[in-house]
Formats: sequence, structure tokens, C-alpha cells
Amino acid sequence: MTTTNTESRKVRVLLADDEKHVRLLIKAVLTTLNCEVVAEAENGEEAVLAYKEKQPDIVLLDVNMPVKDGLAALREIKAINDKVVVIMLTSLSDMGTIQSALELGAAQYIRKDTPVAEMRELLTEAWRDHVDQIQK
Repeated sequence: MTTTNTESRKVRVLLADDEKHVRLLIKAVLTTLNCEVVAEAENGEEAVLAYKEKQPDIVLLDVNMPVKDGLAALREIKAINDKVVVIMLTSLSDMGTIQSALELGAAQYIRKDTPVAEMRELLTEAWRDHVDQIQK
């Protein structure tokens, strides 16, 4: 994934998940996609604060986190910048939660048990859709 800037810089990512092993896996996937994880958060409150501080290009948010859940964090982050790409991470396939996330402005959702190759495709697709919208 590359940015729309003429310079070829890495896509900056905020990764928020309360499970460290999930963050490690997704961070490894992101590295293969020319992304830089500029911040990590263990809960929704930390995610919102990290977003304000780092202003990343993409936010990956776990739906179920302590302190503040992913939907509440999504609402706050989109209120700060409605153009940011937010991708929800979930271990559940609860369609109601997924629909709520999409209605709140999430670009995509990815199940945590998604095979790595498919996860890479979903991340790349969400970024390309965002870049296409910017260029219109």
C-alpha cells in the first residue's frame, strides 16, 4: 500500500486490540504491506488518544476492548476526522455489530481468524478504495 503523496512514504497505522498476540500478528502482516505501525492501543480510550496524537492514515480497531469498546472509539475517531480509514477487527461474526460499525463509517471489518493472505487483500482493498475516493 502506498500513499497518494508524490513521495513514497509508508502508510501510517494505529493498531488497537487488547490481545497482544493479535497485535503482533497484524503488525507482521502490515509490515509486508509497506505500513508503519505508529501507535498501538490496548483499549478504545487509548486508541482515541493515540489517534489524536499521531493522526495515522489507517486505524485498525478491535470491536471488543476494555474501558471503551471499538464502536465507541470509532464514533469518536470519525468525529475528529470523518475521512480516516477505520477497519474493525472482530473475533465474532455478529452481523448487528458489523452493520453498526459500517453505519458509523468503518471502511471494512476483518475477522481475526481470517487467513493472512486474505487479510492482506482486505487491507489493501480498503486502502485502495480510500485512495480512489480521494482522487475523485
